[in-house]
Parts: sequence; structure tokens; C-alpha cells
Amino acid sequence: MKLDHRVHQVPPQYALHFPTGEKKVLENTNHTFKEILANQQKLKISKHASQRLTERNIDIDDKEWQLIETKMAEARKKGITDSLVVTNHAALLVSTKNNTVVTAMNKEEANHKIFTNINGTILIND
Repeated sequence: MKLDHRVHQVPPQYALHFPTGEKKVLENTNHTFKEILANQQKLKISKHASQRLTERNIDIDDKEWQLIETKMAEARKKGITDSLVVTNHAALLVSTKNNTVVTAMNKEEANHKIFTNINGTILIND
């Protein structure tokens, strides 16, 4: 059986590349998939929202942030992408799609606003 000479005329960019035997060492962080996923889904606060929270003296404690995060996850499961979160003392515009607080205003300021481009509202009362 004679081999066809054209087999050896394959341009290098189309040739098969075999591993060189070098092993890549990945850093072992000992994190489970669940932990990595949880870190990706943590609530983020945009720079703009952070500035508004500070300027408007809006203080939200850790317990309330956790509740907001939980409710945003529930809203996301229902297909809501952009929402208004109303608490006893603040209103937050959030992107449930990106798990991000976009902006914040105190309750008095929110009473005089019209909110557009949202497809859901989350009410949180103490």
C-alpha cells in the first residue's frame, strides 16, 4: 500500500497540534462549585448607587441587604429584570438580571418620582 504524497503538504495552520507534554498547573483554591456560584451571585452596589446612599444618608443594615438580595432572586426567577425595591425608608432601582443596585433615594424623594423601565416592584416592610 502506497501513501498519497499530498498528506504531507498540509499547511501548518491546518495541521493537528498535539500536546507537548507540558502540564498546566492550576491553583487549587479548594472552593466548591456552590461557593463559586454564590460569590458570582452576590448583590452588587453600583458606584452611582453607593454615592446616592452616602449623599442621602440611607443606612441599610446587613439583615435588610440579605432580605433585598433574597427578594431579588425570587423576582429574577419570575422573569423580572429591572425592579423597584421599596423599603420603609428608601427606594432602590435594581437590576435583578445583573444582581446590582443601580440607584437609591430616600422615601420622601421617592414619593415625588415616576419610575419607568421597570417590570416589577418588591415591597419590603419591617
